[in-house]
Amino acid sequence: MQKLYIDFDGVILDTIETTYKIMDNLKIDKKNETEVIHFFQYLDWQNILLVTPVINDSINCIKRIKATNKYDISILTHVNSYNEIVQKIKYINKHLPGINIIVVPKEKSKTKMVDPRGAILIDDYKSNLREWKEKGGIAIKFSKKMREYPYPIIDRLDKILEM
Repeated sequence: MQKLYIDFDGVILDTIETTYKIMDNLKIDKKNETEVIHFFQYLDWQNILLVTPVINDSINCIKRIKATNKYDISILTHVNSYNEIVQKIKYINKHLPGINIIVVPKEKSKTKMVDPRGAILIDDYKSNLREWKEKGGIAIKFSKKMREYPYPIIDRLDKILEM
């Protein structure tokens, strides 16, 4: 069974758009690293996960992928705080029971937490994909808008079953 790692933010839930709107409302300069780090560390992740929409039916797509028994699925997500860890684990356990979640401190590379060789990563962030591929993994770009990328691209997670 092939290892399949799926990013959380920007792939399963649209937390990036939700949190950026909050930062705009609070007049937080997204280029000010100190302000952004402070914002994410003290964010109410329980509420964020409640109000953030699922992207392109991702929860049901993961359930469909799991039902095929073709992949050993884990959620591989960057985190900024202990509260974010707790809330993401609760969310995954509630909506995707039996799916493993691997948390990665924001300053660490995903390739330092798991062995990417021969494994698939579905992620929306190009730097994660580039590094994954450089370390021997299979990188798949997730995007709500289909564009040209140097990686295979999908806009729904269950499209991996067609690849």
